[in-house]
Amino acid sequence: MTRRVATVFGGSGFVGRHVVQRLAQAGYVVRVAARAATSAAGLRMLGDVGQIVPIVASITEEAACVAAIEGSELVVNLVGILSPHGAATFDAIHVQGAGRVARLCAAAGVGRLVHVSALGATMDSPSAYARSKAAGEAAVSQCMPEAVIVRPSLIFGQEGSFPNMFARMARMLPVMPVYAGATRFQPVWVGDVAEGIVRIAAGGEDMAGAIFEFGGPRILTMRQIVAWAARWAGHPRPLVAVPRWLALLQGGILEHLPGRVLTRDQVRLLYVDNVVAPGARTIAMLGIAPSPMDLILTGVP
Repeated sequence: MTRRVATVFGGSGFVGRHVVQRLAQAGYVVRVAARAATSAAGLRMLGDVGQIVPIVASITEEAACVAAIEGSELVVNLVGILSPHGAATFDAIHVQGAGRVARLCAAAGVGRLVHVSALGATMDSPSAYARSKAAGEAAVSQCMPEAVIVRPSLIFGQEGSFPNMFARMARMLPVMPVYAGATRFQPVWVGDVAEGIVRIAAGGEDMAGAIFEFGGPRILTMRQIVAWAARWAGHPRPLVAVPRWLALLQGGILEHLPGRVLTRDQVRLLYVDNVVAPGARTIAMLGIAPSPMDLILTGVP
């Protein structure tokens, strides 16, 4: 019997690794599309021999996308960037790239496309990142109206950057700087996000064109998150609020340095609440009881 084929763009990343593993467990042959095959090579061990296939394919390259999508009944697009760099602009990745994947999926007769966007993606956002995510959603829906869009809040996990970055800071600093302390977030576990995507893939025709907003069970302010991360690291610290003007100044300096630890656009995004909207389709509607951070992240990181 021919096995089902799924292609995961961005499958070598933090969320992608979990999605790939769960798709393999569901019986798919999984093509992991990444800019470099070596970045996905280690994922082969997550499935049976030959079940997980790393391939080189960037969503900015038409021919590579065509080859990656051909014969797939499911495509998941997880590709995103937090800040532009060189040719990898928000427009090139979040808008043109997303639209390209959707257009090629429609042309290839792919049964289901799951496009992962971000909570807070709106055209009137003060953040260029969020505006580009909204434009990407529009491009996807225009090319493939039946595509399912997933908007997660902050995604956490044992190996993820959030909230581990704050935990590392707590070990090094005598006090913890807090940016946008009153902004509300709804952190969601990476395992729940991956499971939600797999359940959407297995869903019926009523899923066509749906938009899901994935959030965890608790709404926390940034100040609460930073304080929790410091305690989790075993180094509770006094919290010091960073004024918005100073945060923007720091972002303006750091965005020009290697690594781009912080940009002005990220600062603007931090001041916008990141919670599931009333009436939205949620992860609970997929039969998933979302897990809180303190249940998943145990022990000292």
